[in-house]
Amino acid sequence: MPWLYLLLAGLLEIGWAIGLKYTNGFTKLWPSVGTAAAMAVSFFLLSLSLKTIPMGTAYAVWTGIGAAGTAFLGMMLFGESREVARIVCLVMIVAGTVGLKLFSGKTA
Repeated sequence: MPWLYLLLAGLLEIGWAIGLKYTNGFTKLWPSVGTAAAMAVSFFLLSLSLKTIPMGTAYAVWTGIGAAGTAFLGMMLFGESREVARIVCLVMIVAGTVGLKLFSGKTA
């Protein structure tokens, strides 16, 4: 379950990072409420995962999911750069994240 919590926390990190774009500096009520809720649940799930997964691994995986997912959605939703070098860098983030999962020494 800890890895599932961590995966969900990372997905919610993507949600709140994208949500920030829609809050307009937290001046729009419902996007702000949704973004704040995603932040709170993301942090809560991250904290649950930390009961079993080493802190450094959990934090790196959480931020890796969030960074790569947010960058990918930025390309899809906001027309951000799709240069090959940028995509290669995103693939390296994903590879590092998967590597941390595979070599964390925890099978939970």
